[in-house]
Amino acid sequence: MTNNLGWKGDAASVRYGAAAEALVRREKGRLYVVETPEGIGATAEGRPVLDDGLPLLDVLPPMTGRDWGDPAFKRTYGLRYAYVGGSMANGISSTAMVIALGKAGMLGSFGAGGMAPPRLEAAIREVQAALPNGPYAFNLIHNPIEPAMEEATAALYLRYGVPVIEASAYMRLTPYLVHYRAAGLHRDPDGQIVIGHRVLAKLSRREVARRFLEPAPERLLRDLVAAGKITAEQAAMASQVPMADDITVEADSGGHTDNRPLVNLLPSMLALRDEVQAERHYPSPVRIGAAGGISTPQAVLGALMMGAAYVLTGSINQSCVEAGTSATVKQMLAEASMTDVMMAPAADMFEMGVEVQVLKRGTLFPMRARKLYELYRTYESLEAIPPKEREKLERQTFRMSIEEVWQACIDFFSERDPSQIEKAERNPKKKMALVFRWYLGLATYWAIRGDPQRKQDYQIWCGPAMGAFNDWVRGTPLARPEERRVAEIGKLLMDEAAALYRLRRYHLARRRDEA
Repeated sequence: MTNNLGWKGDAASVRYGAAAEALVRREKGRLYVVETPEGIGATAEGRPVLDDGLPLLDVLPPMTGRDWGDPAFKRTYGLRYAYVGGSMANGISSTAMVIALGKAGMLGSFGAGGMAPPRLEAAIREVQAALPNGPYAFNLIHNPIEPAMEEATAALYLRYGVPVIEASAYMRLTPYLVHYRAAGLHRDPDGQIVIGHRVLAKLSRREVARRFLEPAPERLLRDLVAAGKITAEQAAMASQVPMADDITVEADSGGHTDNRPLVNLLPSMLALRDEVQAERHYPSPVRIGAAGGISTPQAVLGALMMGAAYVLTGSINQSCVEAGTSATVKQMLAEASMTDVMMAPAADMFEMGVEVQVLKRGTLFPMRARKLYELYRTYESLEAIPPKEREKLERQTFRMSIEEVWQACIDFFSERDPSQIEKAERNPKKKMALVFRWYLGLATYWAIRGDPQRKQDYQIWCGPAMGAFNDWVRGTPLARPEERRVAEIGKLLMDEAAALYRLRRYHLARRRDEA
């Protein structure tokens, strides 16, 4: 503020100390930070004046949670809040969650990972019926072990005209993702490229981010044209736009994660975006959002002040009423602390050694899953596993014989992807991987169903954000999972971040004056 700007008004309206802080947190409109003979305080009354009045230290602008974030992000997706509920596989990010967020003006992404096409098709219909004009998104997860599943998922999105996908766990671009992106391109009457299929990419590595910041690879576009899946014109347009409209920088999150700190990762990705934008000169630069650890107003404020266009939450939504998981899991999450998580082998990328972050409190899953990967790395076949280890696996982990597990694998993949069984019959190592993945995959379903006989084997994707959220809401109604509603929590986080920002401004004005 300039030195000659003052404040005129009734000094009796100025609040001090705790009363001033309460006013700053409660009031959403414009506030004045003024210095009176009684001290420095805040008021909503009066007006600024030049060369007169009491010293005016700052003007806190009107602000609510709806004022945060990149306006272009909200405009593109038709949102009131720059807030995304990220996808959690197997429908944990449920249709109810996506619909609740959409109706509140936030973007929810349905957890399609691991879901059979008929169930996913039903989910698409349900969401489109409830939100015919959006906003909503569906997840497309990279599946290098079962590419047929990724292809079938992308095909459904094309068939039903799903306008937005959240692309996750990608290490490289696939034909299915590029097909979705390019097939939605056309030109308006002025010849400008219109992007009909939006992509939010969730990632944590610069080399992967660059692939999404750049246009689709020419080789993949050429193959898609040759296959008749896109036109030559669409391929030409795809070579002029980035693969993603938005990139969510995923820090220390639940599920697939590199456990990287957001304070380092986000600035690095913003700098990379600026570098590519300087080279490509896109009409609309790719926006960068933040995820991983977003569960308190302080975390939201920190991410947005570092330059995030939006924030994305995950772990905390799993404990909400709308989440597609069991009441038992929600209670376990509501009791978790920040240290109650650890890394464990991922079912979808088991052979590659990829890990996911899961809840360790109240379950033996992470330890048992790690043991399976240790055995996989050590032995070349199921038959090579020592008898004592095999007996322990069958009795404690599988609770059935390995032969019975293998038969269950045959039954499962005969419908889902028969080629997996054919490969396993020729390769003992592949067979062992399928048997071990049987446990890893079912551990998620046992948790979703709340199977009481399998509680020690629950796989619950979770990051330290869950514990931070529990600390924040302790002693309030939100401490109970039955009181947690995904859209209400999103609004509360954004509104409280706005209040916290104004409170920080108030304290800074006081300190500047005292200095």
